Amino acid sequence: MTVSPALTDVLDRIARAAKASGRIGADVTLVAVSKQQPWEKVAPILAAGQAVFGENRVQEAMERWTERRSEIELRLIGPLQTNKAREAVAFFDVIETLDREKLAGVLAEEIQKQGKAPRLYVQVNTGEENQKAGVIPSEADAFIAACRATYGLSLEGLMCIPPAAEPPGPHFALLAKIAARNGLEKLSMGMSDDFETAVRFGATSVRVGSALFGAR
Repeated sequence: MTVSPALTDVLDRIARAAKASGRIGADVTLVAVSKQQPWEKVAPILAAGQAVFGENRVQEAMERWTERRSEIELRLIGPLQTNKAREAVAFFDVIETLDREKLAGVLAEEIQKQGKAPRLYVQVNTGEENQKAGVIPSEADAFIAACRATYGLSLEGLMCIPPAAEPPGPHFALLAKIAARNGLEKLSMGMSDDFETAVRFGATSVRVGSALFGAR
């Protein structure tokens, strides 16, 4: 196993933020966002022991990770089209972008067919931004209930991407509040610019790309 200064730095920052909020670094999973990164940037992070990676597109993930699939946990963190649900259920350990009933129905069908259930997160559009995917906060409770009761899906947590121009803290607090009242323990929130804030607001996983790999 080799040493990656960037990985060491990010893990140290997670640990410090966790300690400040009464937790430990091991309470927070680092998801290395390898989407669109060249392999020469990804390989050193993998070699340094990072084992959880996030990808935006099903096809790109399959091309990159098929030969190394047994080595890692793989999370889909980009929007999922229903016509890619079969491949996503088969290939990913976690799907973090469940955001509409049509997708819930297709995922439920594929899980039953394949006898394999990736862990599922509902994406919440906390800023109610038109250009972003996700359920708006006022509809999140009803959507979570429908996923469970209508489609029989087991949900692990919630995910959000706060608006770039706003302080992220209130958005992380809102996501945590929705999760708590729906009995969901996992919170995927925080990226390279704000993951320490996310940890302080209770993130159980953070999605970090540029702080690990540099700009794309």
